[in-house]
Amino acid sequence: MATFYIFVHKLAILSYMKSLSLTKPHMIVMVGIPGSGKSFFAEKFSSTFHAPYINYQKVSSLTQDNVGEICFYLLEELLKTQQTIVFDGLADTRAERVELAKRARDAGYEPLFIWTQTDVATAKARAVSPKKGLSSDEYDQLHRRFTPPTAAEKPLVISGKHTYATQARVVLKKISSPRAEISTHHTAPVREQPTGRRNITIR
Repeated sequence: MATFYIFVHKLAILSYMKSLSLTKPHMIVMVGIPGSGKSFFAEKFSSTFHAPYINYQKVSSLTQDNVGEICFYLLEELLKTQQTIVFDGLADTRAERVELAKRARDAGYEPLFIWTQTDVATAKARAVSPKKGLSSDEYDQLHRRFTPPTAAEKPLVISGKHTYATQARVVLKKISSPRAEISTHHTAPVREQPTGRRNITIR
């Protein structure tokens, strides 16, 4: 019975996500310590929405040269599409996040920092596993480099231990709220123009 409930719940979430229409494209930036579950969520969210996804670690596994420059080049090209995109990497410090937010806003995007939180013990166990390949010292170095987002950055917090369906519901509620607010506003009636044409507003 519990399995059936989870299945129905996931179908409802997917149905809602498929019909989602945003008034402004978002640049979703994943934030968190190594092993917190950033990439897990980003990959699934990107797959669900067919949204372009840039993963710093993936790029670095393909080449060791100018990884950051390559990621930013890809980002600049994708920002031209005016479609919501997901960026995972180069957001460990406030300075890096300020740079990403600026790039997003300059391109007409709304930056959204999703802070995936997981306790350090669990995160480290994930990160130093054979699948991830980090050593304990490498993990500690990356962890020390991480600067938690401030309230001014308005991060959206999700748990790295929750199911994807639960995480997605939190994110969808956040990014769809502007559309809901707009729909509650009354629109003035369209007046007939002398030429017989009407003013049309495209959102």
